[in-house]
Amino acid sequence: MSHNPYEAAGFYDAAIAAGRHRAVVGGRWDETGRIQMEVLRAAGLQPHHYLLDIGAGSLRLGCKAVPYLEPGHYWATDASRAIMLAGHREELAAPERLDPAQLIEDPRFEFPGIPQTITHAIAFAVFPHLPMAYLRRALTNLRQFERLEQFLFTVFLAPDAVQAARPYRQPDGVVTHDIRPPYHLLADDVEHLARCTGWQVARHAVILPRGQVLYSATRQAAED
Repeated sequence: MSHNPYEAAGFYDAAIAAGRHRAVVGGRWDETGRIQMEVLRAAGLQPHHYLLDIGAGSLRLGCKAVPYLEPGHYWATDASRAIMLAGHREELAAPERLDPAQLIEDPRFEFPGIPQTITHAIAFAVFPHLPMAYLRRALTNLRQFERLEQFLFTVFLAPDAVQAARPYRQPDGVVTHDIRPPYHLLADDVEHLARCTGWQVARHAVILPRGQVLYSATRQAAED
């Protein structure tokens, strides 16, 4: 039985109807959106680049990235297109800068219709809601974007295998788990998944809401 509320029938429709399109993506709306923009700009994102916002929700990042990027340079995916469209209606200061066709429903990380122009991608507070296989799938399928310079993503970590096998309290107080959401991983898990899918990862020291850990993935150099 799934413990993931996002998978419940009618979850997004009910949230949108109740005006809770912000709350259902995890709270700390302005703080988290600002942090996402900060880490992207620190990673080199400039207005002429093309950004893929994976698990974009109601455009918590999008409402800040769309004004920063050149028109047409922001693309987003989420398990629910309806929640992204709610963000488009309610959160964008200039909605004409973002074609709704660039908001793509994609629960399986297959990235349908995303252009090869993508240079940066981010999945912020996405994988803590999903089993580890989804991170592997995302890393695998992102290989198709040959111009992708960097993929930023967040996870919860447990310090060792013993503590990973039981509920673990994160620095910000969130209790995470190994076989139900919110999920935690081992640092070794992240490094292994990256390596076997053709990426190398770096862990960043930036402190994120709820104790999440930020990683950046770059394409593995070709062996001679």
